[in-house]
Amino acid sequence: MNSKERVHKVLRHQEPDRVPYDLGATTVTSITKNAYKSAMKYKNLSADYQKMEIDPVQQIVTPIEANLVKLKVDTRRIGALRIPDYPVRKRLNGRIETVTDFYGCDWLWNPEKDFYFNQMNYPLEEYDTLSECVNKLYHPDWDDFVAILRRDLSNQIKAADGYCCVADRHTAGLTENSLRVRGHEKWYMDSIVDPEGVESLIEIFMQDKILYWDAVIDWAIENKWQDQIDVISECDDLGSQTSTILHPDTLRTMVIPYFKKLYAHLKKRLPDVKIFMHSCGAIREIIPDFIDAGVDILNPVQYTASEMDLAGLKKDFGKDITFWGGGIDTQQTLNNGTPQEVRDKVKEIIDIMAPGGGFVFTPVHNIQDDVSPENFWAMWETLQEYGKY
Repeated sequence: MNSKERVHKVLRHQEPDRVPYDLGATTVTSITKNAYKSAMKYKNLSADYQKMEIDPVQQIVTPIEANLVKLKVDTRRIGALRIPDYPVRKRLNGRIETVTDFYGCDWLWNPEKDFYFNQMNYPLEEYDTLSECVNKLYHPDWDDFVAILRRDLSNQIKAADGYCCVADRHTAGLTENSLRVRGHEKWYMDSIVDPEGVESLIEIFMQDKILYWDAVIDWAIENKWQDQIDVISECDDLGSQTSTILHPDTLRTMVIPYFKKLYAHLKKRLPDVKIFMHSCGAIREIIPDFIDAGVDILNPVQYTASEMDLAGLKKDFGKDITFWGGGIDTQQTLNNGTPQEVRDKVKEIIDIMAPGGGFVFTPVHNIQDDVSPENFWAMWETLQEYGKY
């Protein structure tokens, strides 16, 4: 059984030979540069990573192919870099780096004090209402962007044969992008005083996503790769640690319908593709809305958030959705626990989530700098030993 077959079986809610493992197939299931280097050096493996940094803002990397094979990773990513044509557009000021994202937000990283890039501006913040400024949203040159995308896809697809091929998004989610261009305080106020403006901006982001995915799918069809794309990965962080970011009823009317339109378009173009939805936080109440919208896969399964108990999620939604994540908590256990605590937690979660398929192992979000190599390997070795069916 190869990796593609293994993941396909899990997505059909069947039990393969072992629990599939994802590292680096999306920008939310990866590992930071420093954590990766430390973990690989600990086992005398190459600390090299793929030259195309898929998301420098998060400081994450994709392991070189040889390490993906050694780590028995069942997935491979294709898709745009999160910063268009990075590092060509990277500007240096001494050791301080700044980059500009798809919608004109500037990000700065000072390696002497920062873990990640920090957002420096909110392009639409100065306006009184969203309704008056949605048409002022910055976009890069689309033809240039698509040319770079097609080049990157051609390079990435070569490594995907025999693996679960995940086509990953090019920007953040609908509300995440809204917050980034408008500013958090202004956008939350807009959701109350200017809901029409909020939806107009979300509509623009949705249409941009359709353009992006059409470019990916058109490329795949031209190159006869459309049947190789197994999963399309999208996102929007609609939860906090304790609740959804807006009232669930507001999300049901203002946000989720646009995802439903997007996912219907994608499944019309690629009927067999599975839709992966990333949303951190306490989102249990809107999981049925995700399923209704066409979501097949839920990530990151943040089980430490309110009402996100894994056993309850598996019982209530395990027949309708695949859990791609929840393998171990990255806020407490993987970073602060002992290697034995990591092993015990991984075993506990496999016991809950693996029966009947519908589970791909990856931690809750990206592996961060504060994860020791001992804990990384305790997680990985336990998965290999205990994750067999």
